[in-house]
Amino acid sequence: MYTITKQFTFSASHQLTGLPANHQCARLHGHNYIVEAVLQAKKVDAVGFVRDYGELSYIGNYIDAVLDHKHLNDLFECNPTAENMARVLYDKFVVQYPELVAIRISETTKTWAEYRK
Repeated sequence: MYTITKQFTFSASHQLTGLPANHQCARLHGHNYIVEAVLQAKKVDAVGFVRDYGELSYIGNYIDAVLDHKHLNDLFECNPTAENMARVLYDKFVVQYPELVAIRISETTKTWAEYRK
């Protein structure tokens, strides 16, 4: 199995609901997010690619136009946790990229959430 990954970044704010009032994530705050798109294929194309990295520009353009420097609570119907956002983005991007197997989202250098179907 061949695997490729491409990273995208954005900065945004959010405020998680359902937490105690004194929980740090219940307060309005922001992150510098890293999104990783993970694609896999059993075979590569004639060039030797799973997918040309340049073809993943749709993901980057979407992130730049829709998510970057926005308040995520206004954009997601679910609580905008990294886990929930990974699922929503996976569902959106897998339509265009059937080789997509996972979306990973990092809020900090020490944490990652992943959605994999």
